[in-house]
Amino acid sequence: MKISNRISLIAGLVGGVLGAVDDSWISEQWDAIIVGAGPAGIVVASRLSEAGLKTLLLEGGGLSYGITGGDLDSRRPEWLSGTNLTRVDVPGLYKSIFADGGNLTCGAEVNAYGGCTIGGSSAINAGLFFEPPASDWDLYFPAEWNSTNMDGAIQRLYDTQPSTNLTSRDGIRYLQTGYDAARKWLVDGLGYKDVDINAQADDKTKVFGYPIFDYSNGQRGGPVTTYLQSALQRNNFRLQSGVRVVRVERDGDTATGVTAMINGVETIISVTPTGRVVLSGGAVQSPSLLMYSGIGDAENLSKLSAAGKLSANLTSGEWINSTAIGAGLFDNPNTFIELQSASLESKIYSYESPPTNDSALYLDSRSGPYTFASETSVFWTTITHDDGSITGVQGTIDSSGYSDFNNDNTITLNIYGTSGLLSTGSVILDSNFIPGPSDNIYYSNPRDALDISTFIYDIFRGLPSAGLTPMNIAQNSTRGEIETYITTASAYARGTVNHWSSSCRFGACVDSNTTVMGMGNVHVVDASILAPVTVNPQFAVMAAAERASELILGVAGVECNFCGEKDVKDVSVGAGAGYGAYGAYGAYASYGSYKE
Repeated sequence: MKISNRISLIAGLVGGVLGAVDDSWISEQWDAIIVGAGPAGIVVASRLSEAGLKTLLLEGGGLSYGITGGDLDSRRPEWLSGTNLTRVDVPGLYKSIFADGGNLTCGAEVNAYGGCTIGGSSAINAGLFFEPPASDWDLYFPAEWNSTNMDGAIQRLYDTQPSTNLTSRDGIRYLQTGYDAARKWLVDGLGYKDVDINAQADDKTKVFGYPIFDYSNGQRGGPVTTYLQSALQRNNFRLQSGVRVVRVERDGDTATGVTAMINGVETIISVTPTGRVVLSGGAVQSPSLLMYSGIGDAENLSKLSAAGKLSANLTSGEWINSTAIGAGLFDNPNTFIELQSASLESKIYSYESPPTNDSALYLDSRSGPYTFASETSVFWTTITHDDGSITGVQGTIDSSGYSDFNNDNTITLNIYGTSGLLSTGSVILDSNFIPGPSDNIYYSNPRDALDISTFIYDIFRGLPSAGLTPMNIAQNSTRGEIETYITTASAYARGTVNHWSSSCRFGACVDSNTTVMGMGNVHVVDASILAPVTVNPQFAVMAAAERASELILGVAGVECNFCGEKDVKDVSVGAGAGYGAYGAYGAYASYGSYKE
């Protein structure tokens, strides 16, 4: 018997999306306007509304998960018909979004890959959910954000967001030949420790384990399924999708609201005299919104002004000139290494026609290979330099080959550089004023290439004993040959991971309360404020949003009613808690037509 679907779709939602739209919210004043319904924006909006602030969450994109309603059949393959699911809900379909982003990605709005939909990039990524080590908070963040001060935020995140390293509801781990080979290679051969990744989050030196995903009951999780559902039950919260914010409107150092495109018309939405604007559009879009608001490098502001992109009410004397806006943009430099062995069984997920057994397992019991996004194992180590500084490096094993190496006995190893890397770029505007990354993101500092090539050279020593052969670069390559390979653009090297972060850094772009320098009531809360962390960034983004919510309430003089005593951290993982039904969804509406 098929499991009952735990995501309830209220009839009022269908009316809100497809029927007459209530425009009265536009003329209201809001205590908080959050721009961007991604993994940070949803968390902040939920927490500020929980504290009693009248909160408006604006999202430029449209519908994503089945729980967001609308025409589900336009957003899924035929084999999901008759369910409450779209392709977003099914972890095994996440790679299909790379091939065809539909209306889930940002398209022409941004010169970079990212999610522009309800859930943001948490609706389109693999859902890897790793807690950063305490050392990340202690080394790379202000004192107000050290590991001790992050404890409460991290505990609330664990309490709210289910996660698991065992995604299939039947308790079976699928596609394990790659895991078995990697464990033989790294644990048995090279002395890596086999650990529970989040339970031992602080240990990132020679550790190996199962990936952690923010899934629940075999479906994609994330803040849309948790924080957003809580917020939607509050009468002081409203989510509007299909509303693209153009800029912050301000009177000197005070934001008065935002200008947004609504049905093709620029429309001002106001905050109260004590209200606040929080930008959560991601590390590429949030800096560009500041630039469009007259905050940024003077050269960019002059060009925007000449093109009529700034507010007509803003004089050049009110510009806030800052070269920190968009500076320090980071992404993990990526290298694909294709590994082959007769012991490996490759798995390529099918969007339209999965094997009958796979689809039946998923539809009947949320079990099987489609309950996870193809990553079977993950490992880290650290490199310590003569000056005591540390670089983090990470490897992730995927269940299939890539590019020229796609036979049945090939899997892909992704190698990242993470925390402590020195190479960064910036957010730039093209000739049409569309934001994107500069060209110098990767390996602009030679130490990064040295560190990553050393990591690869070291782990390659153990490949022969595990029966694994690298296909796109020789196992006996010298460290220098590996460095040349990883820094030379190809289908496998110098790749973009799209883990954009660090473009609005503490102490330069925002203060420790996330307030934009030079402004009194504008905040940035998303990956922009994160220094590069040792792990995939989604956990850190959501934890930072939890911490920022506390700090924003503090500067606003509002009691934090969710900041309770710090409990002992519970990081237990399993099949995950079920999705609960939610109440009135009358505070959600959508503008525009979507074709996902």
